[in-house]
Amino acid sequence: MASILTRMPSPPLMVVNGKKPIFGRPRRFAFPTARVERLDRFGVIAKATGESSESSIAKSIQDIWDKSEDRVALIGLGFAGVVGFWAAVNIVTAVDKLPIVPSLLELIGLLFASWFTYRYLLFKPDRQELSQKVSKSISDILGQ
Repeated sequence: MASILTRMPSPPLMVVNGKKPIFGRPRRFAFPTARVERLDRFGVIAKATGESSESSIAKSIQDIWDKSEDRVALIGLGFAGVVGFWAAVNIVTAVDKLPIVPSLLELIGLLFASWFTYRYLLFKPDRQELSQKVSKSISDILGQ
């Protein structure tokens, strides 16, 4: 069961003694003091009910591990995935520091997204074609 604990500032105080509400902490008289005041806070705890996706992911990974005959290859693939992710993050960070390249790549991304939207998402026959291509690719990957 997942849970989240957070601390949030106190809700605004509203004085209902007449004309208008006062938001925030009530004013205090300015007396010299050496004491440091701490803001009032309230805590919120949220708990998930039901099954979490974390257990299903762990179960599917456990099934793959149990069905595998070559576990050394799986460990190697996992290590290669971590190294590949690390390299990709470092390459993106290096390219992002170059002066004009990020703006150019942003423009290329916007143009590609616009083309993809026009080509596959705007009209119903094109959406059906995209759905068929995705279904075919998934069945090819899964070997069905």
